[in-house]
Amino acid sequence: MAIPKQRPAQLQLQPKRLSARDCSPPHHYLTMATDHGRPITPDRISRSSFSSIRENDESTLTQTFTHSKVSSYLDNDEAVEDPPTHDGTSPLSAHPVNMIQTQTVTQTRFQPPVTNPNSKLLGYWSPADNFNGWKQIQVKGKLASKSFGDLQVLHHVWKSPTKIVKHGAYKAGDAPLERLPVEILSSIINLLALDVPPNGISRRNIDLMSLLLTSRTLHFATLSTLYSKITIPHSRIFHKFLAHVAAHPTLGTIVRRLDFCHFNPSQLFSTAAERSRSRNLTSETLLQCLELTPNLQEFLAQEYLDDDLSSEVLQKVFLGLPRLKTVDFCGCSSAKFKEAFSTIVSPDWPMELSVRRLSLHKCLTLPSSIFEVILPRLPRLTHLDVAATRITDTALNSIPVTARITHLNLAKCTLLSANNVIDFLRDHPAVKELQFLSLSVDARSSQLFDAEAVTRLLPVLPRTLKSLSLKGSQMKPSHIELLRPLTKHLDELAIGRDLKLEDINRLFVPDSDSEEDVLMQLGWVPHSLRYLDLSDLWGGELDLNYLFSNQCAMLKSFSEPLEVIEVAEDVFKRVTKSSAAVNRSGWRVSECGSRGWMVRQPVPSARGPNAGPAAPRDDGRRAWKMGADSWGMRKIPVAKAEVGGMYGSYMFGRKL
Repeated sequence: MAIPKQRPAQLQLQPKRLSARDCSPPHHYLTMATDHGRPITPDRISRSSFSSIRENDESTLTQTFTHSKVSSYLDNDEAVEDPPTHDGTSPLSAHPVNMIQTQTVTQTRFQPPVTNPNSKLLGYWSPADNFNGWKQIQVKGKLASKSFGDLQVLHHVWKSPTKIVKHGAYKAGDAPLERLPVEILSSIINLLALDVPPNGISRRNIDLMSLLLTSRTLHFATLSTLYSKITIPHSRIFHKFLAHVAAHPTLGTIVRRLDFCHFNPSQLFSTAAERSRSRNLTSETLLQCLELTPNLQEFLAQEYLDDDLSSEVLQKVFLGLPRLKTVDFCGCSSAKFKEAFSTIVSPDWPMELSVRRLSLHKCLTLPSSIFEVILPRLPRLTHLDVAATRITDTALNSIPVTARITHLNLAKCTLLSANNVIDFLRDHPAVKELQFLSLSVDARSSQLFDAEAVTRLLPVLPRTLKSLSLKGSQMKPSHIELLRPLTKHLDELAIGRDLKLEDINRLFVPDSDSEEDVLMQLGWVPHSLRYLDLSDLWGGELDLNYLFSNQCAMLKSFSEPLEVIEVAEDVFKRVTKSSAAVNRSGWRVSECGSRGWMVRQPVPSARGPNAGPAAPRDDGRRAWKMGADSWGMRKIPVAKAEVGGMYGSYMFGRKL
């Protein structure tokens, strides 16, 4: 059941105004940046500015993003505010009965009896439709008489013989919506919550704020939605949230997610000294916040927060929150973070940790010993992102056999060996149901899989895979035969280097050079690819003349459902100059950060008297993408939420 976003008055409820005693003080749901400066490192591009990437939900086109150097919460100082009324008062003090506007003098009219319409003896007098109150009645030439006795001068009783009952009016707390079980009511209200506001100036969750003022039942049901997922855009919002939860500790028990993916330390203060003096978000206040949220399940940090992740905070995260399932330290690589992590990790830790989804994406400085201690203690692990870290073969093999990993990102892990990764994928019970697997490397600097290793790898990959990245691997034409079975269940595929476009084209059409190829054509099963990464074909390796020719099937209509092709940066510049040819082929160019794509244009629905209903558009959402719409993720999502902020930048805006 989905409720459209509208004012509570349209929910067919009898509004009941809450007094200051009926409800707690105004609640501020928070929506995320960091309070300490960082030295600029090669991996931290433009650390002084905030590069916010988010998917454009308002667009119907695939692979469309909004990109800005500031947080989308820039003008949203108050995460949740009571919307002001037309006279500037708060909704808690605004009463509809007090909003009477001055109108013309009220006139009366005679209502004849229903049984005898022609009779003037029976019947009654009633005010006209513009009646707004007895004070506007004209009595003896005077207006707005305050004497009830003056009304008797009219010698008529203005009262209808039948009482009109308004349909849909219920006693307070007795409306059908309010009588729903709490679980169902909360699920309905959750549909109104926004993970990311529509733009930088719009108020967030205005519908939820209206529900808070509708009735007591909806007030308490809405609180769980407002406080279950807390997103922090900057330190002032964090300070307000902490102060409010400290004053009302019960609200802290509702919090299930602390999300700092939009956190930007530069929004409020121009220098690190100013941020330090504010003391809004420090390691001490962050620890206090974790103490007040004992039921926390998801803690999502990022590189702007790494200096505030002290050893006490990390100790609380891993050992002091028994219900914690998700931890993300994306991009955290400062010296303080490394030191704090190295201090707390110990062989004396409990044998089992509650974490199921762990992201250490590009935590470049963490020593290998940390992975060898933590990974064996994750028996229920499902998501592991250790891209560009110092994970070793020993740490990878130490993952418990009881784990059920569906998402694994081993991109740019230079300390891993190809033979061990192949053996791990073939023999380890924890990876038999993989859906996302990235083995990408930057071919300019390193190589994990040579041609022989790729030949041994492809046959051992599970049929449950939906996304596979072999970017940077050495490939040869014979690998196409091994890739063809995978394309029947993959949604995403990143091709390695040393292949020609003519070879890759064979993934979409059967061969036709021999009698055996005729049998292949008869038994041909169409592919399921939606995204193809060709960014390892640099310069002249990607022949644009062949791509737009009739011999190539990739841009043709029968290559569907393929809809996104990623190309290298230099190739994208050439494609952009040939945008007219791209458009004639039914495609368009799209870019985000340092990445560029060719995207298939949607086919307009047929029109006319004989045209059938338009086919529903595939919005790109998949369960394994956990809320993302676009294709080609570099970073594994560990929380089901809309993609935005720093995580959007790491997922879609940056190179490998």
